Formats: sequence, C-alpha cells, structure tokens
Amino acid sequence: MLKYLFMLIFLTPLCFMEGLWWVIHSMFYLMTYMFMYNFILSPYSCSLSYLFGCDILSFGLILLSIWICALMITASGSVYQHSFYGGLFLFMVVMLMIMLYCTFSSLSLFSFYLFFEGSLIPTLLLIMGWGYQPERLQAGVYLLFYTLLASLPLLVGLFKIYNNYGSLYINMLLNIDLMNIMFYFCLIMAFLVKMPMFLVHLWLPKAHVEAPVSGSMILAGVLLKMGGYGLLRVFNLVSTLGLKYNFMWIGISMVGGFLVSLVCLRQMDLKSLIAYSSVVHMGMVLGGIMTMSLWGLESTYTLMLAHGLCSSGLFCLANISYERLGSRSLLINKGLMNFMPSMTLWWFLLSSSNMAAPPSLNLMGEIGLLNCLVGWSWWSMIMLMLMSFFGAAYSLYLYSYSQHGMIYSGIYSCSSGYTREYLLLMLHWLPLNILVLKGDICMLWL
Repeated sequence: MLKYLFMLIFLTPLCFMEGLWWVIHSMFYLMTYMFMYNFILSPYSCSLSYLFGCDILSFGLILLSIWICALMITASGSVYQHSFYGGLFLFMVVMLMIMLYCTFSSLSLFSFYLFFEGSLIPTLLLIMGWGYQPERLQAGVYLLFYTLLASLPLLVGLFKIYNNYGSLYINMLLNIDLMNIMFYFCLIMAFLVKMPMFLVHLWLPKAHVEAPVSGSMILAGVLLKMGGYGLLRVFNLVSTLGLKYNFMWIGISMVGGFLVSLVCLRQMDLKSLIAYSSVVHMGMVLGGIMTMSLWGLESTYTLMLAHGLCSSGLFCLANISYERLGSRSLLINKGLMNFMPSMTLWWFLLSSSNMAAPPSLNLMGEIGLLNCLVGWSWWSMIMLMLMSFFGAAYSLYLYSYSQHGMIYSGIYSCSSGYTREYLLLMLHWLPLNILVLKGDICMLWL
C-alpha cells in the first residue's frame, strides 16, 4: 500500500512547477489504472504495510477517491485558464487524496480517526479559497464545527477502548462486543453527522452551494462515503447494542429522506437541489447499514459507489451551466435544450441515474436496500414508496425545468460544450453503468 502513498507524496513538489497541470492530471488517471490492476476481492486485509492494508471495502472506495480526484482536476479547467493559484489548487487536491487514501486503508482505528479528521482541512481550504460567494466562510465554519463537535466523543471512545483492550487494530477487535450505551453513541455519532443523517444535515447544502465544482465533487463523491465506511468498520464493536437501538436511526433516516425529497421539489438553486438529493440517498444508505443484515451491508456499499459517481457528475453539469450563464438559479437556467442541445443528453442520462433508472448501479443498490428495509420491518414500505416516488419527481423536476421551456431572455449567444466537458461527463456516466455488468463484485463483498 505504501507505493501508492509515495507516488502521491512525490506528486506534491510537482504541483508548484510551471506548466505541469496536465502532467499531474494524467498521473492521477495513471494511478487509477495502476490501482485497478492491484485488484482485491478478499474480505481480509491484503497488501499489508506498516499501518495500511486493503480489503474489498476499502479497495472500492480508494479507487473511487482516485477517480473522483482525477475528474476534479478535469472539471477545474477554469482555475487553470485564469491562472487562479493553480499550483496551490493542485496541492490541495493531492493533499486531500493522500488523506482519503490513508483513511480508507488504515488498519488502526486511531490512524483512521486522524486521517478522517485530516481530510477536513484541504476541503475547508478548497471551499474558502476557490468558492464563489462571501457566504463560503460561514459554510466552512458549519462544515468544521458540525464534524468536529461530533468527532470528539469518538476520539474519547477510542482511547477508552485502547485503555481496556490494549489495541486499536481493526482485525484484533473482531470478537469484542461493547455493552455500554455511551460507547454506542460515542462511536457512531461522528459518522452519522458525516453521512449526513437528517437533523444533522444542515452543513451539507451550505458547503455544497458555496464550494467550487471540485469541492462539491469530492464532498458528494467521497467525503460522505467516509461516514458509511466508518459505520461499517465500527459496528462489529457494538453489534448487540446496534440490534437493540438502531430502530431510532432507521426511523429518522426514512422520515428524513421523505421530508428532504419534498424540500428538493422547492429548490430554485441547481446545486442546492443536487445537494439535498444526496441527503436523501445517504438516508437510504444509513437505513441499510442500520438493519445490520447481509442485504443491507452489501447494497450500502453498492449505493455508496453509485451515488459517488452520479452525484459528482450532476455537480459537474450544474457547474458547466454556471460557467456559461453566471447563475445557478433555475429561473435563469431554463430552456437549456436550445442553448446547449448536446449537453441535454448528459443531463438526461445523469438525472435518470439519480432516480435509479436501469441500467445504473444506483438501481442495483436501491433494490437491495428496499429488500433489506422491507425485510427489517414491513412498515418501512410506506416511507420507501414515498422516497422512491419523490426521488423520481425531483430528478424529473431538475431535468425538465432546466432543459425545457422558454430560454431566458438575457442570453444572447449560443454556446457549446468543450471536449473536456463531454469527456468528464462520460467518465462519470460510463463506470456508473458499466459496473452493473460486474455487479457481483459490488454486492458480494462480505
């Protein structure tokens, strides 16, 4: 595992050299393919080094991280064109990638915590340095304090476990079952905020709306998945308490998912709509994890990968419109079919993936989650029906409002997409729909 880490560390000096933007960009893609050839399907930790190892769960998420980071640089062409601190921007992306790589491949819960929190810093600097509106300072503070406040109990809980058992290695804690309810809340609260669960989701739309496109992509694509990954890792420590108390979180995430999908239907801001739809999807993912059933854990993983690609692609689309029109409001972004006809196809493909239409990976994940939640309790069917219906409704609303109708009268020129943008969208959509053909890899990771 260290070879990829060294590759990333040695990329950092290149960020500040003149004219190496596209070199670093290509190195990220190269790294994706190198990592892909290291294919890991084992449920046990393989390719072990001092603190790092990789099983199939971390393999998928690390691969997603490298891929999204490569796409972030592709999407941020405007930073390069306007020479807006390009070197520093690349440095932030590489640092963020190092943090994510270490988070997902940590074998010790303490190093996992360290890098889990460390990934906040580059994200915060991305939002504050390259965001669009002055409100980005407030968004950054929200992001920082929500996450840090919930993470402190986690740290205390980990120290207590270390005090009691003398180890924090994940594979050494397999047979431990903690019976203290304080442990239960300490260990999972940080991840619930990171997911984000309904009621503690307020930082997410704020952060998304103020972040630059690269910040939104990495937030939606990978940082929300860290919550799910953390829950999957710590739940074997509190499994008995989980079976007893998880109904609370499932209830909150189901009802919350429905309420947030109603909120989506009232959004006028493109990015805000996509950000709230992330909360809905993560609500389903959280419900799946909390059932602690085989179906739930498998489909959670699938939907996390699918949502990472799909949501990230939608943020790219919103940004493409924003760069042309200078606004993200749906009152101005309408009739885009007349303005950029060829981009409408990508709007359609990604919106349909967002509402879990076949053949996307979202569909596979959601079918598994429906199965496990209905198996867990028959009553959850009501909320799932509402969530699925309104999920389709807001995806349709997003697509039809932005593409159809009369074009905004303030636009006088017609503009097409760049090849870079079409390539960027294809690289989001293709893996999302090709991975279904090898769905067993995404599902049977247990």
